[in-house]
Amino acid sequence: MSVNTVGRLLSRHLQNIKPGRLGWIGLRPERKMDMQEVSQVEAIAEMGLAGDRRCNGAPGSARQVTLINREHIEVVAKLLGLKFIDPRLLRRNLVVSGINLTALRHQRFRIGEVEFEATAQCHPCLRMEQALGQGGVAAMLGHGGICAKITQGGVVTVGDEVVKL
Repeated sequence: MSVNTVGRLLSRHLQNIKPGRLGWIGLRPERKMDMQEVSQVEAIAEMGLAGDRRCNGAPGSARQVTLINREHIEVVAKLLGLKFIDPRLLRRNLVVSGINLTALRHQRFRIGEVEFEATAQCHPCLRMEQALGQGGVAAMLGHGGICAKITQGGVVTVGDEVVKL
C-alpha cells in the first residue's frame, strides 16, 4: 500500500474518530522518581503538567506530556504473560482508552479543557526492562504511546473525554 493510500485512509478515519476517555494521570516530580497518581492536574501551555519534572524545562518542548492507550497496556501485559501492569511502571503521564493515540500523531486533540498537539511516538526506554522484566522493551515496541505538547492550558481530570480537533 502506498504512502498516499495510507494517508487518504487515515484522513478518512480521523474525520470519524469517536471520543475516548482519560482513565489515569501520573506525575513524576523528579528524574528517576516513582510516578505519583493524581485525579486532576493543571496543564500549562507550552510547558507541561504542573508538578511533573518536564514542566520545569524550557518552553516549547515536543515532549511535555506522554500518553498511552489502556488497550496497549493490556497487549503489553499479554505479551509478557502478566495479568496486569500498573500504569506507574510505564512512566507515561496520561492513560486513555477508546481512541487510537497512534492515529492522532501530528494531530490536535482535547482532553477536558486542554488542547494538545501530538508530536511523536513515545518509544520505550531501557527502564522498561527493569520495570517489566526481561523482554519489557520488546513488548512495548509499537505500544509505547505518543508524546504531545500543550497548546492551550487548563485542567484535565480523570474521566474527561478525549476528542480529536
